Amino acid sequence: MSIPTRDQALELLKKYNKEDFHIRHSLTVEGVMRYFAREKGFGEDEDFWGLVGLLHDIDFEMWPEQHCQKAPELLAEIDAPEEMVHAICSHGYGICSDIKPEHEMEKILYATDELTGLVGAAALMRPSKSCKDMEVKSLKKKFKDKKFAAGCDRDIIKNGAEMLGWELDELFEQTILAMRVDEDAINAYGV
Repeated sequence: MSIPTRDQALELLKKYNKEDFHIRHSLTVEGVMRYFAREKGFGEDEDFWGLVGLLHDIDFEMWPEQHCQKAPELLAEIDAPEEMVHAICSHGYGICSDIKPEHEMEKILYATDELTGLVGAAALMRPSKSCKDMEVKSLKKKFKDKKFAAGCDRDIIKNGAEMLGWELDELFEQTILAMRVDEDAINAYGV
């Protein structure tokens, strides 16, 4: 399977996403997916997992009402393989897509997409403004507080953990660890 280059993917992302927030979110999810590829024994597919993370919200900024519906058309611009399109569209399962996450990678994307937003919001509340010193215990408090980062759908995060057969604590811990890896690079990234 031939996959697009990261440069092609980043160029496509920036073509359809202009807001700093959306680009940073995409870079964060890319890093998280790369981390999980290495950690879960899919290191040979790390680039693929990363590109899926980078492009998962390709259509969200400009077409929020068509999220995961418009994506195949946009991904065709870089000849994204069907496996990549399926993976990207599956992260909206039950929300804006009827494509079910099947591969472990798709389930991880589904579970961590919302969670990265919650972790990021919780990090901003810390004196360090970082997830590098965040503990699972403090994230659990934020998770339970429905008013905090109210836009992060806790049910999606719970369903994702269930899909993976993981406890929430494991998902929280692994996602925090994953986000630590690229935090400095993303903060330094000139969008």
